[in-house]
Amino acid sequence: MAALARWCYRHRLVVLLIWVGTVFGLGFAGSAAGTDYANSFSLPNTDSTRAYDLMEEAFPQSSGDTDTVVWKVDDGTVRDESVRSRIEPELAEIAKMAGVGEVTSPYASGGAAQISENGRIAYAQITFTEQANGVPKATIEDVVGTAQAAERDGLQVELGGQAIARTEEAPTGIAEMVGILAASVVLFLAFGSFFAMLLPLVVAIAALGTGLMATSLLSHVTDVPEVAPLLGSLIGLGVGIDYALFIVTRHRRGILRGMKPEEAAVTALNTSGRAVLFAGGTVCIALAGMLVMNMRFLDGVVIATSLTVVLSVLAATTLLPALLGLLGMRVLSRRQRRRLASTGPEPAEASGLAARWSSYVERRPRSTAAMALVAMLILALPVLSIRLGATDQGNHQESTTTRQAYDLLAEGFGPGFNGPLQVVVAKGDANALVSTIRTTEGVAQAAAAPPSQGITVIQVVPTTSPQSEHTDQLIDRLRDEVIPASGVEAHVGGVTAIFKDFAAVTSDRLPYFVAAIILLGFLLLLVAFRSLVVPLTAALMNLIAAAASFGVLVAIFQWGWGTELLGVGKEGPITAFLPVIMLSLLFGLSMDYQVFLVSRMHEEWVHTKDNARAVRVGLAETSRVINCAALIMICVFSAFVLSGDLEGAMAGIGLAAAVALDAFILRTALVPAAMHLLGNSNWWLPAGLEKRLPHLAVEPKEDPETAEPDRSAGGASVVHGFVRDTEGAPVEDASVTLLTKGGRQLDRVTSLADGSYILSVPAPGAYLLAATAVSYGSRARQVTVENGPLVYDVELPEASADEAEEAADAVT
Repeated sequence: MAALARWCYRHRLVVLLIWVGTVFGLGFAGSAAGTDYANSFSLPNTDSTRAYDLMEEAFPQSSGDTDTVVWKVDDGTVRDESVRSRIEPELAEIAKMAGVGEVTSPYASGGAAQISENGRIAYAQITFTEQANGVPKATIEDVVGTAQAAERDGLQVELGGQAIARTEEAPTGIAEMVGILAASVVLFLAFGSFFAMLLPLVVAIAALGTGLMATSLLSHVTDVPEVAPLLGSLIGLGVGIDYALFIVTRHRRGILRGMKPEEAAVTALNTSGRAVLFAGGTVCIALAGMLVMNMRFLDGVVIATSLTVVLSVLAATTLLPALLGLLGMRVLSRRQRRRLASTGPEPAEASGLAARWSSYVERRPRSTAAMALVAMLILALPVLSIRLGATDQGNHQESTTTRQAYDLLAEGFGPGFNGPLQVVVAKGDANALVSTIRTTEGVAQAAAAPPSQGITVIQVVPTTSPQSEHTDQLIDRLRDEVIPASGVEAHVGGVTAIFKDFAAVTSDRLPYFVAAIILLGFLLLLVAFRSLVVPLTAALMNLIAAAASFGVLVAIFQWGWGTELLGVGKEGPITAFLPVIMLSLLFGLSMDYQVFLVSRMHEEWVHTKDNARAVRVGLAETSRVINCAALIMICVFSAFVLSGDLEGAMAGIGLAAAVALDAFILRTALVPAAMHLLGNSNWWLPAGLEKRLPHLAVEPKEDPETAEPDRSAGGASVVHGFVRDTEGAPVEDASVTLLTKGGRQLDRVTSLADGSYILSVPAPGAYLLAATAVSYGSRARQVTVENGPLVYDVELPEASADEAEEAADAVT
C-alpha cells in the first residue's frame, strides 16, 4: 500500500489523466448505449412464477406498457354528451401520437365495463408501442397534457400507470446533488479548509460516476433491476465520501504533527488506507451475502452496489493520493499552516469534548450502557409488527395524478381493481373454475379471456386493495382450497401474487442470510483483532442496530408517522426486498465503524496492555471522525427522500436512521461502555486458536522512521538541556514535548527558572522535540538519542503579538 501511495503521489498527473479519461470514456459509452434495466421480481419455483411463465408461452408480449386515463364527473354521468364531447376528441388525438399503439375507449362498442355502476367514473386504456422505460418522456408528457386539457369545472381527469409515473420523477441527480451539498457543509466545518473539503467530494463523485456508467453498460449483458443504480448511488456516495474522509483526516494529522506532505500521505494510505480496503471488502462481502437468498432479482443489485463500492475504494487509494500531491500543504487551512510554522507540531493527545465524553463513559459504564440499550430497544419495538409486501401508486403523494387516478379507480370499480389476480389455467375446465371463483369469499368479479394454445387466463378482482391482508388470504384460499377442489391445473399470478410470494420467500430465507453475514463478520473481526469477545460484541450490536433501524422504518412507512410530512406518500407495507438489501448495507457500514473504532483501541492495547486506557484513548481519538463520517452519511442517505422513488426513500430513511443510531449511540456509548465492563477479557483468545489464525493487519504498525522506538533495543535514557532566548537568557515555563516521528507524545515537561528541562526517552532512536512558550515563537527539531543521555539546548525567538497569542493557547 505504501509503494502504491508513493507512486500515485509522485505521478499525480498520470493518475489524474487516467481517472479523467475513464470517467469521460465510460460516460460517453454509457450515453451512447443507453440502459436496459430489468423490472422483473419473479422467483423460481413459486406459484406466481409458474403462472407468469405459462402466460409468456401462450400470450407472447407483443405490445408495450398499458396506462390509464380516468375521469370523474361531479354531476350527471360520463355518458352525457357534454362530457363525451370533451373526452373523445382528446382520446382520438392521443391515439394519433407517435409511440401510441392503441387507445381503448369506454365509448366504443364493448366498452361498457369501463364505466362504473353509478356512471360517474370511467377509464380508457392507452397501450404504448414500447415498455415504460422505452417510451420517450416527451411523448408521455404530451399524453398527460392532452388528456388533462379536457378538464373543466365538475370534470376531473387523472392518469395512472408505469409510463405516466415517469413524468412525476424528480429530476435525475437531484437527491445526489442535495446530499453532496449537505456533505460539503459538514466537511468544511470539520476541516476548515476549502481544498480539504473538496477532496472527499471529488473522490466520491469520480467513483460514483464511473460506477453508474459501468452499471448502465452491464445492464445490456445481465439483468440489472431499475432500483439497482439508485441503491448504488446511495451506498457509493456515502462510503466514497467517508473513505476519503478517514484518509484525509489521517493525512492532515500527520502534517500537523511534523511530517512532510508526501510522508504524511504515504503513512495515511498505509494505515487508514488499509482500514479502508478492509472496510470496503467487508461491505462487498456483506452485499454478496444477498446471493444466499437465491433471488435472481438481487443479483443485479449485488453487481451494481459492489461495483460502486470497489470503485470508491480504488478512487480513495489511487486518485486521493494524487490529489494530495497536487495540494501539498494547502490541505491545511491558512490558520493551521501559520500555526504549524510558528508553534511547531501539535501534541498527539486528544482533547476537547471527545476526550471528556470518553472519560465520562469510563467513569460510568453501567449507567451509560443501560441508557443506550433502553433507547435502542424502545426504537426496535415497532419491528415486531413489520409486514412485508409491495408498494404501488396508491402510496404516492396525494397531489400526484397517479395517486388520484388510483383512488378514482378504487372508488369507481372497487379497491381490488388496482391489483387484479390472474389465475392461469393450464389443464381442465376453466369455465367451471370461473363459476367457483365468482362465489369465493373476497372476490368482487372474475372473467376468463379467450384461450390461447390451450391456456386460459381468468382475471380476478378482489374486494380488497392489493396491500390488504385480506387479499393475501384470498390468494391462499384460491391456491389451497378453490383450485385443488376444482380438479384443474391452475396457478395464481399477477403483481400482487408475485410480491406476496416474494415476501414469503424473503421471510423464509432471511434467518439464513442474517446468520451468514453475522458469522462472516465474526470471522473477519476475529482474525483482525485476535479476540473472541470483540467480534461477539460486534455481532450483537449489529443485530440491535438492525432491529432499531427497522423499527424506525416501520413507524414511518408502515404506521404512517410523518410520511406526508416527509413527502413520501401514503403508509403501506415495507417493500419485500428491502430488508435483505438494507441488512447487507447495514452490516457493511456497521463493520466500517467497528473497524475504525476498535482498531485504534487495539493499537493502544498492544502498546500498554491497559484495557481502560485503550478504550478511553480509542474512543477519544476516533469518535470525532466517526461522528463526522456518520453525519455525512445521514445527509446523503436522507437526501434520497427527494429521489421521487418510494423504495429509494425507504432505503434512505432506514439507512440514515441506522447510521445515526450506530454512530451516536452504539459506537459512542454502548460499545465502549460494554468494553469497559468486560475489562481485559475483551482481548482474550485461546492459545490454540491464536496459533491457527492467519495474521491480518487492518492498520499496520507505522514505518520504522515514524514508529515508536523498540524498547527492547536498549535501555531508557533522557534528553536534557536549557531553553533560552536569542540573547541567551533562560526561558521559564516553556513547554517542551518529546514525540515519536509519527506524532505520538512520549513525555512533556515545563522548563524551570533557569530554563533547564529533562525528558524521559524510552529507548535509542529518532524523535521530534518541540518547544513553545508565551511571548516566544516555537521550535521543533529532530533529535537522535543513542545509548547515553543527549544534551540539547533549545533557542526560542521572540514572537509577534499573534504568534504569542497562539503560543499561549498551545501552552494552556
